[in-house]
Amino acid sequence: MIEPGFRAANVDQRGVPALELRHLHRFFGRLKAVDDVSFKAWPGQVMGFIGPNGAGKTTSMRILATLDTPTAGDAFVCGYSVVDDPDKVRRFLGFMPDSFGRYANMNVVEYLDFYARAYGLRDAQRRDAIEHVLVFTELRKLAEKPINTLSKGMSQRLGLGRCLIHDPQVMVLDEPAAGLDPRARVELRELIRLLATEMKKTVLISSHILTELGEICDSAAIIEAGQILAYGTVEEIQQRQQDNDDELKTARALNIRIAAESEIEHATDRLEKWLLEQPMVGQVQCSTGRAIFEFEGGDVEQKQLLQNLLTAGHPVIEFHGKSKSLEDAFMSITKGITQ
Repeated sequence: MIEPGFRAANVDQRGVPALELRHLHRFFGRLKAVDDVSFKAWPGQVMGFIGPNGAGKTTSMRILATLDTPTAGDAFVCGYSVVDDPDKVRRFLGFMPDSFGRYANMNVVEYLDFYARAYGLRDAQRRDAIEHVLVFTELRKLAEKPINTLSKGMSQRLGLGRCLIHDPQVMVLDEPAAGLDPRARVELRELIRLLATEMKKTVLISSHILTELGEICDSAAIIEAGQILAYGTVEEIQQRQQDNDDELKTARALNIRIAAESEIEHATDRLEKWLLEQPMVGQVQCSTGRAIFEFEGGDVEQKQLLQNLLTAGHPVIEFHGKSKSLEDAFMSITKGITQ
């Protein structure tokens, strides 16, 4: 239970991670749902928690939210142990599960008021907290609307607002974008970024939409079969995968854009024929004014290819490689193992 009257303050604990999993284990009989998981996230960071279904994401998040206890190891929120200090952890953490209950005969304000009271907020403090959440989530105009009539997108905003009502330092969001349409996903993504940049919250978020995580996350942890396979900033994970591909001499994807067909007749056809005749080039795909292909050479060979293109008279106006995305790294790192 949250202590009556308590409202989590924006404390400054320098040098202390906002959240940390330290050699965390959770076993269910012989199933190792979480198997020696360790990572950290710092104040103001958005961290992606990525893995296939059954990888251990939700179990780890439930332990952080003090809804489950670890078999071994520990987890910390703002320096407090989920094992030894669960009440203190709840002061600083807001948890949004992948699905949450909707109570009958309640409107948006009544729903938020219920949770504000549960967190011990009273009188003006409670009213201010509700108003702040309604404004931040842009639910003010729906304040009197029954919650069982809300769209999926508005329901997710309400779930996020419920987590924010006691002003926690850390937000743990389990698949918040699941089932949302593209516009609702973009709007939710903007809210999450505001939580980190303007409100200085730490956000741990799991999602299957990796392209969006790559855009909003500062760091990421990739988990499969209960174990962390990669952890670091998004750029570090992508670069490590690119470096591994280079070491293994894995073909890299290259893109070429040339002057429009109307300017130079049959330019794309001529480019495609020329590429197919070059060593280390494969999987050539051409459309009007553009070619994408795989190239097995390194930087030196890539430079020579560009020089040969220009020498052969191809009107190149864009030439670049396709950098590894978070989705590419995930597909390379994970093996599709299920527990």
